[in-house]
Amino acid sequence: MNNKLLKVNIQKKLKEFDLKVDFELEHGRLGILGPSGCGKSMTLKSIAGIIDPDGGVISLTTDEETVYFDSNNKINLKPQIRNVGYLFQNYALFPNMTVEENIAVGLSEDDDGKTVSEMIRRFRLEGLEKRYPRQLSGGQQQRVALARIMAYGPDVILLDEPFSAMDTFLKEQLRIELLNSLKDFDGFSIMVTHDRDEAFQFCDELIVLDQGEIIAKGNTYDIFENPRKVQVARLTGCKNISKIEVMDEYHVKSLDWGVIFEVSEKISPNITHIGIRAHDFSPAEKDDVNVLDTANSIKVEMPFEWEITLENGLWWKCDKQIYDHEFVIPKYLKVNPKNIILLED
Repeated sequence: MNNKLLKVNIQKKLKEFDLKVDFELEHGRLGILGPSGCGKSMTLKSIAGIIDPDGGVISLTTDEETVYFDSNNKINLKPQIRNVGYLFQNYALFPNMTVEENIAVGLSEDDDGKTVSEMIRRFRLEGLEKRYPRQLSGGQQQRVALARIMAYGPDVILLDEPFSAMDTFLKEQLRIELLNSLKDFDGFSIMVTHDRDEAFQFCDELIVLDQGEIIAKGNTYDIFENPRKVQVARLTGCKNISKIEVMDEYHVKSLDWGVIFEVSEKISPNITHIGIRAHDFSPAEKDDVNVLDTANSIKVEMPFEWEITLENGLWWKCDKQIYDHEFVIPKYLKVNPKNIILLED
């Protein structure tokens, strides 16, 4: 029976807005997705004890409850005793320490070296023990930083945009390495990111943060499939979003594209926009449902997809092979009513 629970309910007044975050995590990996400056890193730093919220409670229950922070009861544990590992963007390795010395930093003096040896083996760092950070690749530095965190057995691991400064190739490689490194971790992990692909790949549960407030939370797949709000749809990568006029319970007129669409779900009064993901169009016949004329479209070739912009501004992404350089745009496109996302502003 899993009796673990991380509770975070905090408030902090910032210059641009008030941060108000309230969530509970029972298992798995949580993502906090949002644009730069929305309060993501401030949330992590509050959990770690690096900064103090103005009010609220942060607690962790494993076999018993440990309160990290409680403004009413004036509890505020120091970062060193929270047993929280924080993976910074640049990994924050000590440049004048070797790999094994970096890993041993958080261990007690009477540790016999077995922990460091185990971490060296677990994170595939054999042969690198005497090297300094400057002599390591980005992936090796990440593994050393994770090994240092794991060496003292944290209850929570916090990942602060760990791939933000990397090129695409290295980023893909390190995402996979990070997932493999954490697959046997029995505690909680939280990643903050502005990258929808990282959130989708890494996180079981997802929080979407905007201007200091949670605008969506739940299962990651569910949020991507049904974002419900305009800003959530944008952050999860929906390229086509339009204001609407409701025609009847199952038909709307797009005010940006000038098209009437049939939808599969009854339209509630709070729906103000629709969204269509760029991959959800397909070739059509003239008399199909939700048909679009592709006359005067603009075609752009990318390595693995064609990007087609219709005359009315709608954007279609069509997959292609790297060696395919010819593509005839079909005369008509359609979108299935179930793939039109109903959104609140």
